[in-house]
Amino acid sequence: MNRILKELKAYPMEELNKIKQSLIKEKRKIYDFGTGDPREPTDEKIRKALIESVPTVSQYPSVYGIKELREAISRWFYRRFNVNLDPDKNIIPSAGSKEAIFHFPLVFIDPQEEKNRVIFGTPAYPVYERGTLFANGIPTPVTLKEKDRFLLRLDKVDKSVLEETKIVWVNYPHNPTGAFAPKSYYEEMYGICREYDIILCSDECYSEIYFDKKPPSALEVGEENIVVFHSLSKRSGLTGYRTGFIAGDPKIISEYKKYRASFGVASPDFIQKAAVVAWSDEKHVEERREIFRKKRDILLEFLDKVGLKYLYPEATFYIWIKTPEGIDPKDYIKALVKNGIIVSLGENFCSGLQTKNQTCNSEYFRVALVPTVDECKEAVKVWERVHNQMVKVLQ
Repeated sequence: MNRILKELKAYPMEELNKIKQSLIKEKRKIYDFGTGDPREPTDEKIRKALIESVPTVSQYPSVYGIKELREAISRWFYRRFNVNLDPDKNIIPSAGSKEAIFHFPLVFIDPQEEKNRVIFGTPAYPVYERGTLFANGIPTPVTLKEKDRFLLRLDKVDKSVLEETKIVWVNYPHNPTGAFAPKSYYEEMYGICREYDIILCSDECYSEIYFDKKPPSALEVGEENIVVFHSLSKRSGLTGYRTGFIAGDPKIISEYKKYRASFGVASPDFIQKAAVVAWSDEKHVEERREIFRKKRDILLEFLDKVGLKYLYPEATFYIWIKTPEGIDPKDYIKALVKNGIIVSLGENFCSGLQTKNQTCNSEYFRVALVPTVDECKEAVKVWERVHNQMVKVLQ
C-alpha cells in the first residue's frame, strides 16, 4: 500500500457510522445530524422515469452520456447561471460528484512535473486531498479562517507555491462551514489562476440549497481553465442514484473524457433518464429548499437561545457551530452523542496528513440538517438539556 495513505485518518463518515451502529445496538433514539445524506422522499416524477427506463437487456453505458441528458444539463445551466454550455464539448455526465472529483487529478497531475501541487482549503471535503494523494500529487491544504469568512485566499499563498500548483479546489457554498462566496470572489480567484496557469476546479454541488440569495458559478466569470462539478445528490436528494456532471473548458473536458472510460464510472442509461427529469424540473427543488429552511430556522432559534455561536448559513444544509468557551470540543460532542445527537467534529474535515502541532478550526463542529422537521424539534429539547448541564459545571 502507498505509504502516505497509511498515514491518513479514517474517512470521517465511516467513524460516524460506527458510532451510530453502537447506539442502535443499545436501542437509543438517534438524531443523526452527522452525515450529509438527507432523507426527504425522491420526487415521484424522477422515480417513475427511472422505473420506466430500466431495460429488458442492460448494456454497458458510455462515459459520454446520453445526448438527452447533456442537453437537459445545458438548458438548466443556462436558466440557472445564464451561461451557454455546448452539450457535446462542455459537459460530461458523472456518477455523482465525488468520483469525478477524486479521479480528476489522476488525469491532470504528473508527479514528474514541477507543477504537481493541488491547493484546497481546510476544513474541507476529504476527497480533494485523497484524490491528490492517489494521483501522487502534492496536497497543499490552506487553512480557512473565520476572519476571512472561511474563503480560500490565494492572494495570501506564497508565489513559489502558486508557481508549482496545477489545480486549485474551491467549494462554495462550502462543506462543512456553509460559507458563501460572491461572484467577485470567483473573479479574484480566476485572475490569480490565469496568472499562474492553474486549473480552477469549483465543486458546486450545494449551489441549489440556498436561503437568502442564489450562489454563483465559477463559469460565470470565464471558461478557460475552469471546471465545475455538479450533482443531483443535494439538489434533488438523489444521493443513492449517483448522478451529476462535470462542465467547463472544452480542452480540459475533451482530455478528461479520453480517460474516464478507464475508471468505469459511466452512469447506467436508466439513471441518466431519471436525471433528465430532475434537471428539467425546479418545483421539487423549491419544495426541498423550504423543508431545509424550516429545519435551519428551528436550529438557529435554539442556538440563539442557548448562546452558541455559529456561521450564519446562507446556503447548504450545514451549520458550523463553535463549542462553548471553556469546554473541550470532544467532551461536548461526546455528551451529545451519548444522548443520541450525532454531529461531526470540525477536525474531521481537516487535512488528514496534518501534524499533531497543527490545528484546523477544532473548536467547531458541523450539523447536517438531515433529521425531519419534527425530529429537529425533538432534538433541540434534548440538546438544550445536555448543553445546560455542561455549562452549569463551568459556573
